[in-house]
Amino acid sequence: MMESCDCIDPPWPGDELLMKYQYISDFFIALAYFSIPLELIYFVKKSAVFPYRWVLVQFGAFIVLCGATHLINLWTFGMHSRNVEVVMTTAKVLTAVVSCVTALMLVHIIPDLLSVKTRELFLKNKAAELDREMGLIRTQEETGRHVRMLTHEIRSTLDRHTILKTTLIELGRTLSLEECALWMPTRTGLELQLSYTLRQQNPVGFTIPIQHPVINQVFSSNRAVKISPNCPVARLRPLAGKYMPGEVVAVRVPLLHLSNFQINDWPELSTKRYALMVLMLPSDSARQWHVHELELVEVVADQVAVALSHAAILEESMRARDLLMEQNVALDLARREAETAVRARNDFLAVMNHEMRTPMHAIIALSSLLQETELTPEQRLMVEAILKSSSLLATLINDVLDLSRLEDGSLQLENGTFNLHALFREVLYLIKPIASVKKLFVSSSLAPDLPEFAVGDEKRLMQIMLNVVGNAVKFSNEGNISIFAFIAKSESLRDSRAPDFFPVHSDNHFYLRVQVKDSGAGIDPQDISKLFTKFAQCQSLAARNSGGSGLGLAICKRFVNLMGGHIWIESEGLGKGSTAVFIVKLGIPEYSNESKLPFFPKVSANHCQTNFPGLKVLVMDDNGVSRSVTKGLLVHLGCDVTTVSSADDCLRVVSQEHNVVFLDVCMPGVDGYEVAIRIHEKFTTCRQGPLLVALMGNTDRVTKENYLRVGINGVVLKPVSVDKMRCVLSEVLEHRFLFETC
Repeated sequence: MMESCDCIDPPWPGDELLMKYQYISDFFIALAYFSIPLELIYFVKKSAVFPYRWVLVQFGAFIVLCGATHLINLWTFGMHSRNVEVVMTTAKVLTAVVSCVTALMLVHIIPDLLSVKTRELFLKNKAAELDREMGLIRTQEETGRHVRMLTHEIRSTLDRHTILKTTLIELGRTLSLEECALWMPTRTGLELQLSYTLRQQNPVGFTIPIQHPVINQVFSSNRAVKISPNCPVARLRPLAGKYMPGEVVAVRVPLLHLSNFQINDWPELSTKRYALMVLMLPSDSARQWHVHELELVEVVADQVAVALSHAAILEESMRARDLLMEQNVALDLARREAETAVRARNDFLAVMNHEMRTPMHAIIALSSLLQETELTPEQRLMVEAILKSSSLLATLINDVLDLSRLEDGSLQLENGTFNLHALFREVLYLIKPIASVKKLFVSSSLAPDLPEFAVGDEKRLMQIMLNVVGNAVKFSNEGNISIFAFIAKSESLRDSRAPDFFPVHSDNHFYLRVQVKDSGAGIDPQDISKLFTKFAQCQSLAARNSGGSGLGLAICKRFVNLMGGHIWIESEGLGKGSTAVFIVKLGIPEYSNESKLPFFPKVSANHCQTNFPGLKVLVMDDNGVSRSVTKGLLVHLGCDVTTVSSADDCLRVVSQEHNVVFLDVCMPGVDGYEVAIRIHEKFTTCRQGPLLVALMGNTDRVTKENYLRVGINGVVLKPVSVDKMRCVLSEVLEHRFLFETC
């Protein structure tokens, strides 16, 4: 019988070699388990974003516990105490708990990990899609670059042939084409003609009916269309042999004309026409047309259309420019011819004016001298008829010259300060003797507010008044003639008969309204519109009076228009009289600014000195008849007259004894300015020298000012009667200045 004891039972003896191997293995397993958490800690620290840190903590604890069990197990290979067993059991229990918890957590984590994987695949797909889009964008950018390059090359010129040839060359180079051709419509529009090719392997001029099905298919679409390589428009290259022909596309090219650009509601004059562009890929390759290449072709076709339209517009503008230049050359030639004709006419009128006034001067002067002699009543009637006819002829000469200058625009108003009231009184003085013969009563009424002085062309205003009042006297056999003058008010200025008359009020001017009313023959209302037409007379008036040329009212209308007004005639019919009304614009004089020319009141014929006994006068005139007539007028007035026929004789004869020198400044080869200057040079002062008066056939403001500037005291317009010569001498002797010029 064995005795019991409290000792530890000895362990089961094992194989020492196996035990040794297990011992070493548990050591390395424990070492590995302890190193893994260190690596996880390093990974977590280095990872910026990791969503499962707490899972790693559990997994790390599980590994540490597993390592601890293997480490503790090292003490179980030999004799060990109960404490070792307890520690070993505790470690294994904790390991079991942690491992179970970790296993349960993995059940929830694995789906998340799978979803992460799904998102990863989704992101990969999105990345691939973005890569494709980026590739498309790069392709579009490349296409755009090619389009810009092609557009620049195509639109670098505005020559149609250069544009089309450049298009084919650039497309062939950019797309590596085997052939590229352009078919243009013929003039009839029924066929397409081969006009341009890239390789020039086929002669141009080949035609195809425009109604071909393939052509209709391309023309009906605004996109590039793939067509069969065997189509007639694509048979432009030699047979490919064993190679398959490359793909062919065709696109229409709009041919824009001016009628294709719609302006407002203009109708379309013609249908749009197209050209056909054919592009062929090489036969020895497997290339196919890509979408971006087709888009490139379509854009280029549109750019070619725009460039061709610009070229067409340029050609039209160049043709229009050439036509305009031709028209300008023709107009310039016509203008020069017209100016030459105007100069020739003016020269002719100037010569004729002088030549016609010279005999008129003799007729009127001699007739006026004859009138002052003892005559029988029958002879006096004849002389008066001669004077009347001569005066009418002189008036006609003046009217023709004035009308000529009005029509060529050379007539300018001679504005100056004048006595407006005195002008109306002078009109009455001139008209009353004529009216008294027909027993007509002539009266005038001036408004109280009518200014006494005004600024305007006194001579033209006087001419208008005499013409209008003279017509009233001419066509009235009995009754009276009334003249009314007043300032036109705003409400009376606008008149439906003158839609182009737009009066503008100002403090520096006023509008003078003159009405001349007569009780004469009256005018048919249908004939009123003809009154202001030159060389036209109303039949009703012409039958009653044969005098006049039909120029008076036509010239009056031109003068009134120049003076910023308008004129018209009112009549209720034949036998009811008529009223002539005109409005002219006159200035208000500034009394602080004196006029360049001295202002003197006119000398009336009734106030002229009768004779000038002992007055020494020198007359220079190359025309013997005119010289004798002027001398006769002066001798009749009591003057001591000396005559010369040339400027040299005048300069030699003139002396301080002569009071007045009459100079015919229209003599051929004589400069009137130079003669006047040389006469004044002979004397110390102008007061010691004679008064100079120019005799001439025509004058204007510039001529008068030029003569006055060189020392000529007055200008007298031929012809001159006895009364006119008497007034000329009176005025020039009294004021040393001759205001009257005609």
